[in-house]
Amino acid sequence: MISRTEIEVRYSETDQMGVVYHANYLVWFEVARSHFIKDLGFDYVDLENRGLLFPVREVHIEYFRPCFYGEKIYVETKVVDFNAIKTTYEQTIYNDTGELKAKGQVTLISVDKETFQITKINKKAPDIYAVYLKLIHKD
Repeated sequence: MISRTEIEVRYSETDQMGVVYHANYLVWFEVARSHFIKDLGFDYVDLENRGLLFPVREVHIEYFRPCFYGEKIYVETKVVDFNAIKTTYEQTIYNDTGELKAKGQVTLISVDKETFQITKINKKAPDIYAVYLKLIHKD
């Protein structure tokens, strides 16, 4: 499954050079991951209510072309690796003409909300675990 999230670049996201500040791409990745999870029928509130949090463990991003104020961009998100304690998303940013802007991978780990110790998602959310397993075996 690939989820597509539309974002319009805001003026506040640009820097003195008139292009989007590099860290804002990570904000867009987060927005798109939240959208991806909602497309699956879940949300972060549901996961937190089950005692799970998903901090970022690793990020890799490549920038190809700058994004500009007012430009419509699209973040495509898919799962490329998954197990009981970590999920890796591949995320790609395009504009409305299909020009590749950036591409990256973000790996999240599952931790217990109270202790911040690594925990297995299949123990606290077996239904979500099953959905993600299906995703990784379909692509």
